[in-house]
Amino acid sequence: MRIAVVPGDGIGVDVTREAVKTLEAIGRLRSLPVETVHFPWSADHYLATGETVPAGAFDDLARNFDAIFMGAFGDPRVPDMRHAAEILLGARFALDLYVNYRPVRCLDDRLCPLKGFSASDVDFVVFRENTEGAYVGAGGNLKKGTSEEVAVQEDVSTRKGVERIVRYAFEFARASGRKRVVMSDKSNAMRFVGDLWQRTFFQVAREYPDVESSHLYIDALCMQMVKDPRQFEVIVTNNMFGDIATDLGAALQGGLGMAASGNLHPGKVSMFEPVHGSAPKYAGTGRANPFGAILTAALLLEQLGHATEAAALEAAVARCVREGRATADVGGSLSTSAAGDAVCERIEFD
Repeated sequence: MRIAVVPGDGIGVDVTREAVKTLEAIGRLRSLPVETVHFPWSADHYLATGETVPAGAFDDLARNFDAIFMGAFGDPRVPDMRHAAEILLGARFALDLYVNYRPVRCLDDRLCPLKGFSASDVDFVVFRENTEGAYVGAGGNLKKGTSEEVAVQEDVSTRKGVERIVRYAFEFARASGRKRVVMSDKSNAMRFVGDLWQRTFFQVAREYPDVESSHLYIDALCMQMVKDPRQFEVIVTNNMFGDIATDLGAALQGGLGMAASGNLHPGKVSMFEPVHGSAPKYAGTGRANPFGAILTAALLLEQLGHATEAAALEAAVARCVREGRATADVGGSLSTSAAGDAVCERIEFD
C-alpha cells in the first residue's frame, strides 16, 4: 500500500502520527508492505509559502497512491480557512469523491449516551452525497453590507449524483447483509430537490427487492436516531443533511474523537480523515484522542481490500476503550501517543 499522508493543522498532526503507527504495526504483523509519503500542506505551509496545494498535486495523488490519509485542518491565523478549503474541498472535487462513508458504531456501553440502550444498539452507516447539494458554492450576495442585502445559496442536485450515491448505499447494504436502507430529505419544504431524491431513490430501490427501502424527513430522522438507533442499518442523504446527521451519529458513539470517515470514489483513489477538527490549542499537549484517526485507518484498510486487518484494528481500539487504556475524553488517562501504543499492543490475529 502506498499512502499519501497529509497531517494538516493542530491535533491533526498528533492523531495522524498514531494512525500511521497502527498501519505500520499491521504491516509488520501481516507482512503487508506499507509505504507512507508525507505532504506538508497546512496552515504553516500556506503562511510560509503562500501555497495551499501545488498545481497538479491531485493528479499526482490519483496516479501514484492507493489512498490518502488526512488529519485535520483549521488555524486561527488563516481566518478565511482558504488553505483548508483548497485542500479538502479541492481533493473532494478533483478526485470526484462522491461517497462520504460514515460508520456509526459504539464500541463500549460506557460511551453510549442513550438511557436504556447499549453499545450493540448503535451500529449503522450513513452515506452522505459528497459533491453536490448546498455545499457546491453556488450563489452570491447582492447589495452586500447594506440594509437591503440579499444572500442566495443554491442547493444543486443532479440525477447522476443522486443515483450513484443511492445505488452505492443499496449495494453496500446487500454486500454487508444489511436489510434496510432509509433515505432522508426535506422534500416537504424543498420541493424540487426533494422530488428528484424521492423519485430516484424509489426507482433504484426496485432493483433491490431483498432490501427494505423507506423514507424519513431529516428532522424526523434525527429524532428517531436518538429515540431508538436500533431501527437503522443504512441511511443515505444529501450533503448538508448528511453533515448534520453524522455529527449526531458521532455523539451516539462516544463523541467526535471516536468517529471515522472515508471520502470514496469506488475503484479509484479515496481519501480518509477523522471527523473532528484541528483544536489548535490542544496541539502537542498529548490530550487529543487518536481513536477516531485510528478507526479511520481501519476504514482505509477495509476499502483497500484488507477486511481482516481492518477488523483487527477496530477490535484493538474497542479493547482499549473497555480496559480504560484511552485518553480522558473516553474515560482513560493516557496521552495521545500512549493510547496509540496501547492499540498497537492489542492488535491480534487468529
